[in-house]
This record gives sequence, C-alpha cells and structure tokens, in this order.
Amino acid sequence: MLAVASTARVYLYMQAVDMRRSYDGLHAIVQSEFARDIRQGDYFMFINRRRDRLKIIWWDRDGLAIFMKRLESGSIQRPLVDEKSKSLIIDHAQLSMLLTGIDVSNIKRRKRFDVQPNVSRSSAT
Repeated sequence: MLAVASTARVYLYMQAVDMRRSYDGLHAIVQSEFARDIRQGDYFMFINRRRDRLKIIWWDRDGLAIFMKRLESGSIQRPLVDEKSKSLIIDHAQLSMLLTGIDVSNIKRRKRFDVQPNVSRSSAT
C-alpha cells in the first residue's frame, strides 16, 4: 500500500491516460494540465480508459517516483464530478478507499473543521 501523508494533496486527473507513459510523459501532464511544480510534495494520479490501471507520480525528495496498480478484475471507480472538470483534489482517505475498491459515491462524510475551506474537493467529502 502507498503511504500518503494526511496533509498531502492528491490530484486526480479526470481524463483517461495511456499507461505507456512513464516519468517524463506523466510529468509533462502535471506541468501542462495542473500548472503545478511536482517538487512541492503533491501526488498526481492517472487512470487509464478501461479503469483497470492507475499510476501515481510524486517527487520523493531527490527524484520522481511512480506507484502503479493493475486490477486483475473489476474497475476503479472515479468520484462523480462535473464532466467539464479536468482534475479533482482528493484526500488520503479517499485515495485509500479508491485503491481498495470502495465506492466513494455512496459515502457521506460528516462535517469536520477544514483549514482550507476554499479548496475544491470531490462530491464524496
């Protein structure tokens, strides 16, 4: 399992990505679509068209690292959002549920204090 700090942001790219892309190809998407510096400690997640594979890329102190998961059966459930959205910020709990196959569209989160209330989150928050 991937260990992600509870304060880390995970950006989920909502468009399908060719999983043949590796470090440079995924980093190019981060730069062009997210306009973020990958060295800030954020995680960027990409899912393929069939939704049976995902990759997460992040800066690991001294270089890029990739986590990849391939499902032997089933598919990855993307959170429900506006079709126009290119990306979505999810937290470490949503990432964990997504990786373990929990349907996040049926989960209701109870109200909690949030230091950054203006950051857009998925509909499962």
